[in-house]
Amino acid sequence: MAVKPTKPASRARASSSASTLSVVVPLFNEAKGLSGLHERIAEVARYLQVKRGLSLEVLYVDDGSSDGTGAVAKSLPATPLDIQVITLSRNFGKEAALLAGLDHARPGAVLFMDGDGQHPPDLIDTLVSRWLDDGYDVVYTAKAHRGNETWLRRTGVRSFYTLLNWGARHKIPQDAGDFRLLSARAAAAVRQMPERNRFFKGLSSWIGFRQARVDYEPAARAHGATTWNVWTLIGLSIEGLTSFSVAPLRVASLLGILLALTALFFGSWIILETLLYGKDVPGYPSLVVSVMVIGGVQLILIGVLGEYIGKLLSEIKGRPVYFVAEHSVKRASESAKARPMTSRAAE
Repeated sequence: MAVKPTKPASRARASSSASTLSVVVPLFNEAKGLSGLHERIAEVARYLQVKRGLSLEVLYVDDGSSDGTGAVAKSLPATPLDIQVITLSRNFGKEAALLAGLDHARPGAVLFMDGDGQHPPDLIDTLVSRWLDDGYDVVYTAKAHRGNETWLRRTGVRSFYTLLNWGARHKIPQDAGDFRLLSARAAAAVRQMPERNRFFKGLSSWIGFRQARVDYEPAARAHGATTWNVWTLIGLSIEGLTSFSVAPLRVASLLGILLALTALFFGSWIILETLLYGKDVPGYPSLVVSVMVIGGVQLILIGVLGEYIGKLLSEIKGRPVYFVAEHSVKRASESAKARPMTSRAAE
């Protein structure tokens, strides 16, 4: 009697991973708009289950919210997709929340999107299509244009990516956002990154594989106000630069070379003026300016080195990136009356 051949374990796992999608949504004070966002995600999940046969779950990561976001997330219905609610012990930042979602997602493809509603859930089908139909491992989104932003912000964004890519070993596409899909093997590759000072856009680009860009129009924020301002954006830019690129160190080196050449030229000019024209060497003003310029540049260089030394200290300490205070799971297959499984990190 012939025995029907079975699929190798690796192929079976690959097939299972290809039919699984986890949607990771970091949240910080998004209680008002979370129910509406979940309804839109659930609608897309129903469509993908019928069209693609995908098994979906959504992971809401409450990053230390103070407005009851966690409670709202736990009350959401697990239809037609599973729901995980991960409550962090405090606000660790968006990068830590993304990592927490990635760590708790089941094996398979992972999609990341913001919880403020500006990343349209309707675009998920397009990202899935580029993944399953076109074979891309990383499908990222970017703003179609920045016409509604100020000139200063557009210039800042352009300068940030130019500087970042100048000192990076792998170029990061300009305007790339955190709204992106990673295939199973791309998600597994990002999970292998051991660093604690993470820059998600850079890491998901650095891993390679086939990558595709999808332009989109960000939706208006329906509830609340953004927590990002000029200073937090500058801090995020510094964090991204020093975590992923050596460009600030290169700028510091070039600045030192430029100052040295300027001083050499200025000194040579003074000597020529004195010998050829008998002019007196300028004293107090030139001395003060020289000391202030050199002192300011030195302080900048010390600050740049301090940022990198701080990153090294953080990596050496090896502290966890986040702590989970509570983790609850709702399965779509369970009855509506079933209570969600709840566990506390301390237990």
